[in-house]
Order: sequence, then structure tokens, then C-alpha cells
Amino acid sequence: MATREELIEVLKTIIDPELYLDIYTLGLIYDIQQTDDKCDIRMTFTSPACPAGPYLVQEIKEKTTALDGVSETNVEIVFSPPWEPSEELKQLLGLI
Repeated sequence: MATREELIEVLKTIIDPELYLDIYTLGLIYDIQQTDDKCDIRMTFTSPACPAGPYLVQEIKEKTTALDGVSETNVEIVFSPPWEPSEELKQLLGLI
């Protein structure tokens, strides 16, 4: 079984094509659960109509199942709570 840290490191390699930051740093990943060789990821998008959504989900599944000990990854997309960038992230993005 892959460690939580290994899963996080993989998620940090998946870049949102609109904001040019990784999905983990953006705060799009809400939860990571592991059971044996399966991984369940609960996440959101920056908006419900995110055009990159299908791409991001596919990248998550491909990259996490490439880890030793992960045979399946399920991704649940949720919009509650809605994504809200942190103050630190807003600074990083140049929004404040």
C-alpha cells in the first residue's frame, strides 16, 4: 500500500492548466482515504463548470494507480463546501 505522503507527492505533480499550480497546493483535495490497495479521493474544482475537470480526474487516476500498492483510485467530486482560496494562496496567485 502506498503511503499517504506518497499519494500527496503524486497529487502535487498534477497541475491545474488554468492556474498553473498543483491541485494539492490549490486546496482542491479535501480528503484521501486508503483501504488495502484502493484509494478514495474527495475533491472539488475551482468552479462547477471547470473545463479542466475531466482532465484532472484522469490524471489523478493514472498517476495514483502507477504507485506500487494502488490498484484502483476512485475520485468523488463535491462542491460543498465550495472551493475558496486561502489568504496565502491568494497572495501566491497575486490576487491580493
